[in-house]
This record gives sequence, C-alpha cells and structure tokens, in this order.
Amino acid sequence: MQTDTQKLAATPGTHVPMTYLEALVQAQIEEMDRDERIVIMGEDNAAHGGAKLIERFGKNRIWNMPISEGSFTGLGIGAAINGLRPIVDLAAASLVYLASDQIINQASKLRYMTGGQIDIPIVFRCCMFSVGSEAAQHADRPYPFFMNVPGLKIISPTSAAGIKGLMKSAIRDGDPVLVFEDVRLWPVKGNVPTDPDHVIPIGKAEVKREGTDVTLLAIAGAIGPTMEAVDALAKEGILVEVIDPRTLKPLDHKAIKISIAKTRRLVIVENAHRVCNVGSEIAAVMAEEAFDLLERPILRLSAPDIHVPFSPALEKDFFPTKDHIIAAVRRLL
Repeated sequence: MQTDTQKLAATPGTHVPMTYLEALVQAQIEEMDRDERIVIMGEDNAAHGGAKLIERFGKNRIWNMPISEGSFTGLGIGAAINGLRPIVDLAAASLVYLASDQIINQASKLRYMTGGQIDIPIVFRCCMFSVGSEAAQHADRPYPFFMNVPGLKIISPTSAAGIKGLMKSAIRDGDPVLVFEDVRLWPVKGNVPTDPDHVIPIGKAEVKREGTDVTLLAIAGAIGPTMEAVDALAKEGILVEVIDPRTLKPLDHKAIKISIAKTRRLVIVENAHRVCNVGSEIAAVMAEEAFDLLERPILRLSAPDIHVPFSPALEKDFFPTKDHIIAAVRRLL
C-alpha cells in the first residue's frame, strides 16, 4: 500500500511540507529504492530518522558499525571501489577527524592516482552539533578543514528542499561528497518537491531573498539569525539580498559576483572559526575577480578563533547573532 508521499511523488511538480531531517531521510529512501547498490553504514543508525530506513530496507542494506570511524570509513571506500554506493554516517561532525586519513589519503586521491581507472561514489554525512553545551570536542564545524583537499565535494544547504535535492545529487555523483548538516536546521520546515527525479546540481547557489542594498551570504546554520536580521532591516527600508551557497566546494562564484554587481557590498556570515574559513576563500576570490564591483570592504562574521565553550552563557553570543549581522550591514551602508 502506497503512502500519501509516494502517491504524490507520482505527480510531477507536487510539493509537500517536510522538515529538513524528513527531507534528508526521504532523499535516501528514494535513492535506495532507485538503486540497490546504495547501502548505509554508521553508528546508531536508528537515531535521527534512521529507524524508518531500517524498517524499509533491513539490515542487509543498513549496517550498524562499531565505534571505529577510521575502520568503517575505510570499509565504505573499499565497498565504493568494488561497486557499491555507500552512505557513511559519521554522526557528530567532530568524529570526521578520526576518519580524515581515509577520506583525505584514500577517497580523495585514488581516482587521481589510478589515472581515472576507479570511481569512489561515496557520501559522508557529518552532523554539526555546535550548540547545546556540546563543548569543545563535539561542537566543531569542520567543513573548512576539507575544503583544502582536491577531489572532494562539500555540500551544506540550509533548506529542506535544498538538502533533499543535493543529497540525491551527492548519492548519484561519482566522486566522494561530504554533507555537513547543522542540526539546528533539522526541525525547519519547507515545501519539498516529491518528484523522485528532482535533483539540485552540485555547485549552484540559491538566492533566498532578493535585495539591492547589500549582499549577505549565509552558510549552514548561520541562515537563522541572518533571516531574522534581514527581516528587521527590511522594516527600516534596507533591502538585503541573501544567498545560500548550498555547495561549499565547488563554490558558485558566478552567482556571488552577479549579486555584488547589483548591491556593491558583501557580508559573509558563518559559524566556523575565523581563520581560513569559507568566508576567507570567498572574500579572497571576490577581491581578485570582483574588486571593481565593490564600493565598500568585504565584511566577515564568524566564530572567534577559540574553542566552543561549554558554558551556556558564553556559548550564547559565540556565533554571529541577529544583532551582529544588523550592525555589519549598517556599517557598510
């Protein structure tokens, strides 16, 4: 018997409301239905929507692994080389450090080192628990760490529709793709296409709000305070254009330059540490390729270059807030 979502999926152009996490799970269900080579491996697979996957596909395709991230990441890479298309769920993003040797030295390099003789069609899910007193060892946002590695693709969209479409693209891709999800986005709802063949190309940004005064580029979990700030500024007649890069590698530089040509100002907001983050890369490229379009300096808002504190009082203003963003926009104007 078909579910309501499955019936709607048969109607092209139909959208249904879903949370970010529901859309991510639905993307995996649709792709696993489409391709029997897809398997999921990770720790505590029943959590965070995974119970639905286990019930549907069973333990032959959902593999619960021991707490040994480097080992089962290597297993996933080997499985990808030999014809499967694994999704490796590393749970908390900080655990990706333990798997980094396999991701960097193997997954990212083997296609290059074999002259293109093998593909590595593998997806790594990394969930960023950056708030809630997770403290230094569990609150990291490690995506900049991997941006310096050739051969990897990195996605981190901010909407339910974005995560569904890009997760499907990541699963279908022939290269290793890292998915960084900010868990604060998991409960956020949006209208999501039900067409199982609807995918979003990796490398395409999304304009989330049209504006003419300032371009504001928000990465991952920074979208929440960004939209709050933009709504407040709109009441003052300040029209901010908001861009969600969605893909962090490769970045959609063209979309950013088109927006800067209109607004002449750029603010970049993210929750990673300030040194060598995504904002640094975007600011450098825009300074090289779009300097003549800018009327004011590029501003970056980010976490300070210290570890995330356990204290709720200190954590409260650790990441860019609505007030920080409003002040940055006013400074440029």
